Amino acid sequence: MNLVTVKGQNYSFDFYEGTFNFNADSSLSIPVSEMASAGEVKQFYARIATAHYDDLISNLKSYQEKHHLNDWIYYQLIRKVAEQISPKSENYFRYTLYKWFILNKCGYDARLATGNNQVIFYIRNEEDISDIPFFMIDRKKYMCLNYHDYGKLFKQADAYKPIDIAIPEAKNQFSYKVTRMPDFKPEGYEDKNIEFNYRQKNYHFKLKVNKEVQNIFKNYPVVDFESYFNIPLSRETYSSLIPTLKENLKKMDQKNGIDYLMRFTRYAFLYEDDGENLGKEKRNAPEQTLLSQYSDCDDRAALFFYLVKEIYNLPMVAVLYPEHLTIAVNLDKPVGNTLTYNGRQYSFCEPTPQIRDLKIGQISSSLKHSKYEIVYAYEPKRTAN
Repeated sequence: MNLVTVKGQNYSFDFYEGTFNFNADSSLSIPVSEMASAGEVKQFYARIATAHYDDLISNLKSYQEKHHLNDWIYYQLIRKVAEQISPKSENYFRYTLYKWFILNKCGYDARLATGNNQVIFYIRNEEDISDIPFFMIDRKKYMCLNYHDYGKLFKQADAYKPIDIAIPEAKNQFSYKVTRMPDFKPEGYEDKNIEFNYRQKNYHFKLKVNKEVQNIFKNYPVVDFESYFNIPLSRETYSSLIPTLKENLKKMDQKNGIDYLMRFTRYAFLYEDDGENLGKEKRNAPEQTLLSQYSDCDDRAALFFYLVKEIYNLPMVAVLYPEHLTIAVNLDKPVGNTLTYNGRQYSFCEPTPQIRDLKIGQISSSLKHSKYEIVYAYEPKRTAN
């Protein structure tokens, strides 16, 4: 019996709760110029299309299925694989070509364009993404995946010419929705102490937080409010917070419990506007807010929404003013100022610090006569008896 010798190089790296192992066959090692051009892309594809890539793609798909990775998390894995095969710092163009090829062979409709000696990498996505460039091809929308790498060097979209290469497997849209966080290894968490005062009593929390969360969302775009408000917590962070909150709320009625969560979100964290803190608007997922030193109104609205949904599961609306985002909750008994939406009354619950110490049903006087928009309405799913 002849033994098959596996050529190439073996790689292994930690990826959140697991370890990803793969062999890069020597046929996958393809020299590429550092100068981005359509000709180089086509030469690269002609060679890699005949390479032994099946095992790598099969490994990736199996890992995605085993760990239930959303597309955005899966893309982080593909980025790491491309980095192993062709380090980004050595040849950015080559690194991008591997990401593009792997995504396509995993079934996603990813495209490339070149111009100004730049390679622009984008993927088919029909979701409402507001802060990154997109291209339209045959009435289909493609979001730019590497805009952040160029920043101010990025030209207008028409400066880049798409490269037409048909890849049969590349059929699927990509989604930015993160509906499940990875199960990080427990040893990757740190303790973060949080406290706040409610009705003359101090409450202490020892949160488990993981800095990898920031890496996951480092280049995450501004998604639509429904996607944003439904990003969950990772298992360890959830276990360090939600049971403690439920215990603290056990003897409170609904109104006082919601008031407690509102004030926890408002006062347990330091406030700073994204423009001042980061120089741009960035919406933090709830776990990022728990991890970060500072947060603003968008971040707190998302965290408060998550806590109310997880503990009380009440209907809620996200209310957007020209320069502020807040939440209103459909309580069993409406309190104070309410807004009516689809025949229901929702009481304002302000989770961000204001000049006045606002109670449930109170809204900042500066907003009372401002126009607002309901940007997301949450309706709990009814469970069958």
